[in-house]
Amino acid sequence: MSYLLVHEDREYLRAPGDELQTDLGVLEIPEDVEPGDVIETHLGTPFVVRRLRGPDLFNHFERTGAPMLPRDVGLVVGHTGIAAGDRVLDAGTGTGVLAAYLGRMHADVVSYEIDAEFADVARENMRLAGVDDRVDVRTGDLTARLDEVVEEGPFDAVTLDTGDAPAVVRRAPALLADGGHVAVYSPFVEHSREAVEVAREAGLIDVDTFETIQREMDFGERGSRPSTAGVGHTGYLTFARKEQ
Repeated sequence: MSYLLVHEDREYLRAPGDELQTDLGVLEIPEDVEPGDVIETHLGTPFVVRRLRGPDLFNHFERTGAPMLPRDVGLVVGHTGIAAGDRVLDAGTGTGVLAAYLGRMHADVVSYEIDAEFADVARENMRLAGVDDRVDVRTGDLTARLDEVVEEGPFDAVTLDTGDAPAVVRRAPALLADGGHVAVYSPFVEHSREAVEVAREAGLIDVDTFETIQREMDFGERGSRPSTAGVGHTGYLTFARKEQ
C-alpha cells in the first residue's frame, strides 16, 4: 500500500521502500511507515504521511491519457453494484483509475490494455494503489481473446472503455454470470448508440445510457450560482444486464 507524502501544498504518492527526489531534498520512505508519521528529507524538510484515499488515485497516478473521472467511476459502481468478491472483466485499462477503484473495493479484476507501454504504467499504478494482487493487467486486445476469456468466466461485471466495445457486448451473455452487468464508457454518442443496439440484439435487459455532467457551485458575496469554468460533460455511460 502506498501513502501520500504531504508538505504544505505539495503531495506525492509513494510506497514504503521507495525514494522521493525533490528540490526539497531526497526522502527515503521507511518500510514500516504509518499514516501520521512525519519523515524528513536529507535537507530536513518534513513530510506528513497520509493514508491513500480513492480520489488520490485520479490526482496522483501516472497518466497515459484522460482517465475516468471519479463521478464516472461512481456511476459504474452504482449501476452495476460491483462489490467485494465480485469478478470483473475490464478492457481499455489506460491509466487504470477504474480498475484500481474496483480493486480497492476488493473486487478481482482482469483488465486488458492493448498498448504495451500503457499496460506497464497501469501495472505500476496498481502497485502504488496496493491492488496489484487483485488487479491483473494484461497486455493485449480483449476482442481477439474472447473465446479463451469466456472459459475464465463467468464474470459479475464487464466494464469497457474501448472503441470496439460493441464486439465485447455481443458476447456479454457468454461472459456474464446470471444477473451480471456490462458498462460501456464512450466519449461519443454514436458509439453509445451502437453499444445499445448490440446489447438489445444480444438479449440483454435494462439497457440505459446516461450522459455524465457535473457542475461545481460558486458561492460569493453577490450570490450563488453554478460555475462557468471548466467542462461539465465527460462522456456517455451505457449499462445493460443479463437476465437472471
